[in-house]
Amino acid sequence: MSKALEESKAAAPPPKPLFGSCWSCRILSGSALIGAGYWVYLGPRRVISRGIAPSPWNIFQLSFAVSLACWGVVILADPVGKQKK
Repeated sequence: MSKALEESKAAAPPPKPLFGSCWSCRILSGSALIGAGYWVYLGPRRVISRGIAPSPWNIFQLSFAVSLACWGVVILADPVGKQKK
């Protein structure tokens, strides 16, 4: 039974990247995520610029904003599509 499982894994095609080779899809979604990260970043940044000490919620929002922007950069860079096997 395990031999049949190994043969089916060997015959399966490699997984296709999420956006395939659609450059315009990657540009649109990557830049939208970067823009969303910037928009989320502006909220707590306004509070901090007023001289108010940041709350844990503000720190969470800043961290989330950075992660959104990084996700957008990863989609634009497409590191999975550039891997060589």
